[in-house]
Amino acid sequence: MTTHRLINRRMAIAEMGKAGLAVVVFGTAACSDEGAGATTTAPGTSPTTTATPGTNATAAGSTTTLASTTTTGPAATTGGAPTSFQRVNLQFVSAYILYRGGEAALVDTGVGGSAAAIQAALGEAGLDWDAIGHVILTHKHPDHVGSVDEVMTQASGATLYAGAADIPEIGSATAPQAVGDDDSVFDLEIIDSPGHTPGHISVLDAATGILVTGDALNGTGGGVGPPDPGFSEDMTVAMESVLKLGGFDYEVALFGHGEPLLEGASAAVAALAAG
Repeated sequence: MTTHRLINRRMAIAEMGKAGLAVVVFGTAACSDEGAGATTTAPGTSPTTTATPGTNATAAGSTTTLASTTTTGPAATTGGAPTSFQRVNLQFVSAYILYRGGEAALVDTGVGGSAAAIQAALGEAGLDWDAIGHVILTHKHPDHVGSVDEVMTQASGATLYAGAADIPEIGSATAPQAVGDDDSVFDLEIIDSPGHTPGHISVLDAATGILVTGDALNGTGGGVGPPDPGFSEDMTVAMESVLKLGGFDYEVALFGHGEPLLEGASAAVAALAAG
């Protein structure tokens, strides 16, 4: 990451923390993900991409539009109904829908004003808001929880979850249920992965080999990188979490920032940790 990109991202997150609906505008030299807007599918699947506007309000009351690309990729399953994922690519950050059998869990909600893009992603999967029974927040940062109230209003039957240490700083009208190691939501394993924030969690579908990392890891150049030290509260603990995540078995890693890694993901994370 260049210094220019780091400064712009820091300023944007600071602004999002000041206002519930903040504008995030990035040029290619500032903070856009590599390959943003491109389609990505799991091995053996066909790409499905829909560009959908997501509108964010500025502090001055004007609006800007963030392009959102949704991506579908069913992973291989070891038995029973497979879990598929749908990516909501908001350029700066991604949220993910994990779904099976007409039911879904949403991991993270993106920046403020992302509900329309999430709804479009649900539609691409043949689902609607009533399919979402669970909303899991990987951590407290406003680019991941910015649309939580919008989402919980639309998905009125859903339960909200987050790591205990981050809950006091998540400004949600719905009180999150604390989850961590040894907890399961929608047959998804919750993994404590602190360091980026004290209550950061990751989400593993062990049956189909999909890990949603939040910001415990980043996608970099088609591979995997560590959490950003510019935004991580304790890098020593954060790197211990990288080592921990490298000890699980999964094929696909879905990052909050960066392109998903669709094969060999746990081996890549273990190699990162070893280095």
